[in-house]
This record gives sequence, C-alpha cells and structure tokens, in this order.
Amino acid sequence: MAFLTISRHSGGEKREKWARRRQSGFSGEEIHRHGGHDGRGQDRGRQALARRLGVDFLDSDEEIVKAANMSIAEIFARDGEDFFRDRESEVIGRLLETERAVLSTGGGGGAFLAERNRDMITDRGGVSVWLRADLELLWNRVKHKDTRPLLRTPDPKATLTEIYNTRVPVYALADLAVDARPEYSIDDMCAAVVAALKTRPDVLEEG
Repeated sequence: MAFLTISRHSGGEKREKWARRRQSGFSGEEIHRHGGHDGRGQDRGRQALARRLGVDFLDSDEEIVKAANMSIAEIFARDGEDFFRDRESEVIGRLLETERAVLSTGGGGGAFLAERNRDMITDRGGVSVWLRADLELLWNRVKHKDTRPLLRTPDPKATLTEIYNTRVPVYALADLAVDARPEYSIDDMCAAVVAALKTRPDVLEEG
C-alpha cells in the first residue's frame, strides 16, 4: 500500500513554472506520496507520476538519510523507531512547505499512521490517496529484500501480516483509494491515480 497526498500550499513557486503546470491540467495543489507497505518498486512510479503531473518529486526518507549520513535501518538500530518517527515528522512538515511536488513519505507506510502527520496533511489542505495492494502482492514484492527494519524478524511474512492487519484500518482513512494490481505497469498505475484525482476537481482539472 502507498499513498499520495494533495496539498494546496503554493510555496514560492515562480509564475512561469506555475503556468506550465496549469497547462498540464494540474490544478496547483502539492502532491505528497505516502509509502504503504514496502517493496512495490515505488520509486519509478512516484517519479513517473510527478513527470506526468509536471511537478517535482521529493522523498522524506532520502532527506533523512542525507541529513544523518546513515541508512534508515542504521538509524533504527542506533536511535530507535521513536527517534526516527520524530525526525520523519519534522522533515514531512518542512517538505509540505515547499513547492508543489510528489512527496514520498517513506516506503514502509509508518508515516501515515501518525495522527500528527495526518493532521499536518489535512490542516494544509491535503488530499490523501491510498494505493491498495493485497497481502500476497506485498509479500511477493518484499520477501527477497532486507531493506525494512520492521521485517527483520524470524518470520517476516507473519510480521508483515500482523503489520498489514493493524495498519489497514488507518490507511482506510485516506480521502481516495486506488487499487494496485499485479498486472499493472507503471503507466497503468499512474493512469489509475490520475483518474482518481480527476474525481476531485479541486485537485486535478480535466485537460
């Protein structure tokens, strides 16, 4: 599962850049993408969506990694999850104040669980979009990876199942939902997201 959030913050964007984005049909809100369960090869999809909408791509995890000069797993191991989540919220808050962009808020989906982050998105005019994937699809994408600290357990599938069942009710608080299907290409997923966004004329204009 993953998320998009559409924020209406205008930032300090230059007039000519704004005009180009209006021509693409994007109504000017800032798009923030929220990672759900990790492992669905989201980076290329996030970047493709940003290109399609004519906006920038930002990643809160990348910002944290650059600032700490450590991987996410290393931050978890040294400082713990609570420390990481505090830094994550600080970075998300800062990025929400930048120019309009597709913002990935982490591959694991923990950011959207925090009420303070959901409140930040809502308070700044955000519209969240949940990209739903079923448990088996998620497992097939992560089972050969060792990149997420929370799945470094003796039985990672059982751990993923528990995380999935706990998080789905919170993910369901998103404003919009788009199903992610195994057969979808990146272009298919982008098209499905754009179609969902077009149901909100305040977010994405026809054109």
